[in-house]
Parts: sequence; C-alpha cells; structure tokens
Amino acid sequence: MIKQTKQIRQPSRGMTLLEVLIALAIFATAAISVIRAVTQHINTLTYLEEKTFASMVVDNQLALLHLGKSLSSTKKGKEEFAGKTWYWTAKPVKTGMDLIKAVDVSVSTDSQRKNSILTVRTYVKP
Repeated sequence: MIKQTKQIRQPSRGMTLLEVLIALAIFATAAISVIRAVTQHINTLTYLEEKTFASMVVDNQLALLHLGKSLSSTKKGKEEFAGKTWYWTAKPVKTGMDLIKAVDVSVSTDSQRKNSILTVRTYVKP
C-alpha cells in the first residue's frame, strides 16, 4: 500500500512587501522630523551666537563712549571681532533734559547697515 502524506504548509517567516513599505514610511516620517528639529536647533544657535557677539561689540563701543568725549554727531565704524567684521553706528538722541543725553549704538554685519542685529540705548552726561 502506498501511504499518502499530507504536506502541512508552514507560515512564512519573512515580511511581506506591504509590511516593508509601511515600515519604510514610518521611518521616513521619523527621519524628516529629526532633520527638521536639528535644522531648527542649528538656526537658533547661529542666531544666539550672532546676538551675543553683537552685544559684545555694543558693549565695547559703549565703554569707549563713556571713556571719551561727548558724542555730538552720528559716528560710524567697524570692528573685527570673533572672526567677523561688525559695523556699528553711534547716534546721539535728543532728550527732554539738558543734563542727560541719549546715545543709540546699533550693530550689523552688512556694510550698508540696513539690518541691525542689536540696538542699545545708553544715557551719558554731556
């Protein structure tokens, strides 16, 4: 007699194409989110670094202003700091009292001084 054997089908052990595509879509979404977060972090660091260095340039100019004579007209200049050229403008501002004078010091990285990174106002004795 011939014995007939039934073959039992074993479940497949690999992933189907649909499962692979879904996993790839999930990974791509997560990767895009990580890239966006890193890019935003780098942009924020660059902004903060520029703002900090501009603040130091303003502090230098204010110290020179307090040490020197009174400013009667707008004064412009440039300063090398932290490997960059910074363009500053010191502009006197009229106040309501003659006993005190205001001075605005602005700093930018472009020579046209169109986009000021930081502007600080200080008060000095005339």
